[in-house]
Amino acid sequence: MGRTSDAGEKILAVGRSLFEARGYSALGVAEICKAAGVPKGSFYYFYASKEALALAVVDAHWADQRREWTRILSGGGDGGAAGGAQPLDRLRKLFEETEAGQHAVQQGCGTVLGCLFGNLSLEMSNQTEAVRARLQEIFDAQVEMVAEVVGEARDRGDVTVTDSREAARSVVAQLEGQVMFAKLYNNTRRLSPLWANCLALLGARAA
Repeated sequence: MGRTSDAGEKILAVGRSLFEARGYSALGVAEICKAAGVPKGSFYYFYASKEALALAVVDAHWADQRREWTRILSGGGDGGAAGGAQPLDRLRKLFEETEAGQHAVQQGCGTVLGCLFGNLSLEMSNQTEAVRARLQEIFDAQVEMVAEVVGEARDRGDVTVTDSREAARSVVAQLEGQVMFAKLYNNTRRLSPLWANCLALLGARAA
């Protein structure tokens, strides 16, 4: 049972790595199994299809990312929100860690890989309804997380937007767009304007 479970974890980990680096369409089940070092029959023991694996990869990636976003946006590691981390400080930290993460990946493999969710949205949104719907749920969740922080900033008078959710949607869209540009140009400096652009979108008071 333990070895069977290990095979499933290997397939998931390799699938995640390959989808991030290569995308969905270019990969076949045989290639994924070869990279994972498992027989092809093992794949179908765990996943009904490549699409099912893609959904599992998306869920695993989101579990990790959601944990990180929660830590950052709640002020975790900086004394906590109650300990004095202001809303805009937490939002800036999200951008800073996003840029640092993309830079670290580039340093490791030589290429900016971008956002798995954004990459799959561009590649698969018109191909599979199940993946499209799941990605939509994830982006909606991201918007809600950012909207909570924007709402705090609005209540403090730090920003002038009135609709925190729509403002958060613009912030998340800008984040995704800049990450896409960083991938396109293979240059993480494309992420540098994120914070200034975010302040403009939110109608933030001058620092």
